[in-house]
Amino acid sequence: MNPALMLPPSPDRRWTLAKQLGVDRGVVRFWGVDDWWEYDTLLRTRNRFEDHDIPLEVVEDRPPMTRTVLGEEGRDEEIATVKQLLRNLGRLGIGTYCWVWTENPVGVLRTSDSVPDRGGSLLTGYDHELSQRAGDHPAAGITEEELWENLRYFLEEVVPVAEEAGVKMALHPDDPPVSPVRGVPRLVTSVESYERILDLYDSPNHGVTFCQGNFAAMGGDVPSAIRRLGDRIHFVHFRDVAGTPESFVETWHDDGPTDMKAAIDAYRDVGFDGPIRPDHVPKMLGEEDREGVHAGYTDMGRLFAIGYIRGLLEQTA
Repeated sequence: MNPALMLPPSPDRRWTLAKQLGVDRGVVRFWGVDDWWEYDTLLRTRNRFEDHDIPLEVVEDRPPMTRTVLGEEGRDEEIATVKQLLRNLGRLGIGTYCWVWTENPVGVLRTSDSVPDRGGSLLTGYDHELSQRAGDHPAAGITEEELWENLRYFLEEVVPVAEEAGVKMALHPDDPPVSPVRGVPRLVTSVESYERILDLYDSPNHGVTFCQGNFAAMGGDVPSAIRRLGDRIHFVHFRDVAGTPESFVETWHDDGPTDMKAAIDAYRDVGFDGPIRPDHVPKMLGEEDREGVHAGYTDMGRLFAIGYIRGLLEQTA
């Protein structure tokens, strides 16, 4: 295991900080880039990372898939784009694709980015009751059974392509892991639901993004969940939350309820050697929101998190 950082597709100060930290695994998300799944866009992005000596190992994004999730006309065209993406990743040696099944725009939800914590740092948080006041999403009314069938259809189409391309698909939990949200059911909300999803198409290329904050919010023991999912974990988001799926805050990495060293021990026990990146950090003194930087991804908290992860890795080496 080596720490990774999520970086933009073009170099900026975050790339420089990553190199100064000794980060040698890159993760990219294409905020604001059109048709990023095309070969030439991925090629140029991959080469920028390589030229900066940060090998690109994970694409953490998703082409449009609303029709696919909802089982609507046009889903086969959307699925064809995902297949194209997987083949392009394979051609370029980018080994992991982190994706979500949640219906957009009801994706990652937070109701606050200013929960005060130690020394005046600011955390992100979620209050389900406040979120629900927004009213039903346009997709409300779809059933959980329909979503399961749509997911089965999708996996049967794309996992064979991932196998041929040599790409690991790593499904991220629903965030928050609660169902329904604004009238839309969610499937990826528990260890049991993950096991059912993995059984829908049993393949070593169909696995998990183990986002620790979500698994902590699910209420179980995080190290036990790691051991339960075992070698199907392809990618890790290293974070923690305090609370329940309906009401939580995202904590400092050293100040949440999870035994983070025990989590690292569990990853080693199951043989995980993939990328592990910090996720959703506090905002610290003097940091301001700026273009391209979203709440939870400011720089100083990520510097702290990388150092914390490195310390844990050295303890368990």
